[in-house]
Amino acid sequence: MPAAPASLLTIFGATGDLAQRMLLPSLYSLQAEGLLPPDLRILGTARSELDREAFAGQVANAIAERVPAAERNDAAVRGLLDRLDYCPASVNDDASMATLAERVNALRNGDVLYHLSTAPRFYVPACHALGAHGAAGAGTRVMLEKPIGKNLTSAEAINDGVAEVFDEDRVYRVDHYLGKEGVQNLIALRFGNALFEPQWNARHIEQVQITVAETVGVEGRGDYYDDSGALRDMLQNHLLQLLCLVAMEPPAQFEPTAMRNEKIKVLRSLRAIGRDEVATEFVAGQYGAGAIDGVAVPSYAAELGRASSTETFVAMRAHVDNWRWSGVPFYLRTGKRMPSRCTEIYLQFRKVPHSIFGGAAAGDMRPNGLLIRLQPEERIELQLMSKTPGLDRSGLRLSQVALDLDFHTEFAASRKRLAYERLYLDAIEGNGTLFVRRDETEAAWQWVDAILDGWRAGATMPRLYPAGTWGPSAAVSLIERNGQSWRE
Repeated sequence: MPAAPASLLTIFGATGDLAQRMLLPSLYSLQAEGLLPPDLRILGTARSELDREAFAGQVANAIAERVPAAERNDAAVRGLLDRLDYCPASVNDDASMATLAERVNALRNGDVLYHLSTAPRFYVPACHALGAHGAAGAGTRVMLEKPIGKNLTSAEAINDGVAEVFDEDRVYRVDHYLGKEGVQNLIALRFGNALFEPQWNARHIEQVQITVAETVGVEGRGDYYDDSGALRDMLQNHLLQLLCLVAMEPPAQFEPTAMRNEKIKVLRSLRAIGRDEVATEFVAGQYGAGAIDGVAVPSYAAELGRASSTETFVAMRAHVDNWRWSGVPFYLRTGKRMPSRCTEIYLQFRKVPHSIFGGAAAGDMRPNGLLIRLQPEERIELQLMSKTPGLDRSGLRLSQVALDLDFHTEFAASRKRLAYERLYLDAIEGNGTLFVRRDETEAAWQWVDAILDGWRAGATMPRLYPAGTWGPSAAVSLIERNGQSWRE
């Protein structure tokens, strides 16, 4: 039975950085477009001792700072502020959690959505406190931010603890990449066009590359990041979710169970990269001093203030061992202090089996490619061979050209949305399609844990690379020794 729209959204960590940058501006945009349920109330909670008016002031400031002036209007701001309430609470203080539960039950007029925008160590105690004080029964659901733990054991402990209070169908695990327009365009491209599905397999595709590159360093998150690293922070969730959407079989419907069932099949088909494979299939790096856009930037160790063995870059060759993808390498890489910020998926098709073009044209031949760029701007580019204009007695000359769909240009009248607008709208309405199920999280951790174990068993340090480059040279060797090269 479908969940009813929430009558109350309760945000834990409502004064935190994520709330100020993403959550509150997203709620404002939903308010401005009339997409929030008319009777929805929003209850903020955090350790800060604020009253309702002070919290409303913070929300107004967040909107003023984060929402472009052209998208702000006073009526929408007032409409959002009128929905607000605030109740200070700490998950370590039972009395304050009892007070919060009383406020929740007083404000609700139907279903309740809790969003735990906090450190993962608070997920279980927060859920247990809500349950103990009668605020987590039927008609309630909870959003959990990544990371869900830092390995399989801790992820299972969090999932077990949350499951003691919330049934699995009431748990919405967030990977904000799934809320991005570009990721949803990937789903539309694959399953909304008859052109691609017959070619979307090992018979026609030679390799797949998934890149998530950041130009920033740790940006004040040094202690958190040093305990996590690129493998846990980015690959275990974002990159593996993108891999699943590229590699999965067509689901019967665009609905939670069908989508998640196909994604978990991909994760369970990933070939293990363990102690015997890490040396040849995996590269870890850490940025040193360098320059980004001509501006000098310090090394990771300098930003952190101490030496560290934490990786800020990983690259690997993965295989999905099933009929559709047998023999096709999936190259994954992510890193900080890269030359440019981009998230993209590149599928390189196999070469034509025989070239009819002799002479110089034979050397012009390039395999077709499909580029799906998710950020900074969404675009889809299909790379094809075309005749080079001109006359040549030796025959046709060929050039690679691109059929380019730029979503910024094509949908210029549409506003670029934050990922949390989609995620909040779906969670408020009880639609879990773009959220991650427990078995997905744990299967991803199982695969990543084997890589971490293999890397540590080798007792190797991450390889240094200058900031502003595409990672250590070993990452280039990883792909080139298999006869391919990174798309840059």
